[in-house]
Amino acid sequence: MEALGINLPGLITSIVSFLILFGILRAVLYKPMLKMLDNRSARIKDSLETAERTKKDAERSQEETQRQIEAARNEGQSMIVQAKEIAGRVRQEELAKAREEIEAERSRAQADIQRERDSAIEELRREFSGLALSAAERIVEHSLNESAHKELIEKVLEESSSLGSH
Repeated sequence: MEALGINLPGLITSIVSFLILFGILRAVLYKPMLKMLDNRSARIKDSLETAERTKKDAERSQEETQRQIEAARNEGQSMIVQAKEIAGRVRQEELAKAREEIEAERSRAQADIQRERDSAIEELRREFSGLALSAAERIVEHSLNESAHKELIEKVLEESSSLGSH
C-alpha cells in the first residue's frame, strides 16, 4: 500500500479518529438536533391541527351566525307583516267606527228634522185653526161651541191634507 501512497498506520489513525469524531458528533449534535427537529415538527403539527380546528370552529360559528341572521330576518319580516295586518285591521275598525258615528249622526239629524217638521206642521195647524175659526165666526157671526170648533178644524185639516197629498 505504500506504493499507492497510503500509509497504513496513518489510515487506521484517520479512520479511528473519524469514527470517534463521528460518535461524538452523533451523541452531541445529531441526537439533540433530531430531538429539536422532532419537537419542532410536533409543535408545527399541533399548530396546524389547532389552526384547522379554529378554522372549522370559525366556519361553524359563521354558519350559526348566518342562521341566526336569517332567523332574525325572517322574524323581522313576519313582524312587519303582522304590523301591517294590525294596521289594516285598526284602519278598518276606525273606518267602521267613523261610519257608525256618521250614520248615528245622520239618524239623529233625520230625527231632529222630523221633530222640527212635525212641530212646524203642528204650529201651522194651530195657526190655521185659529184663522179658520176667526173666519168661521165672522162668516157665521155667531160663536160656535168648542166641540163644534174642534170638529170643524179637524174636518178642514183632513180635507187640506187629503188635497195636499194628491
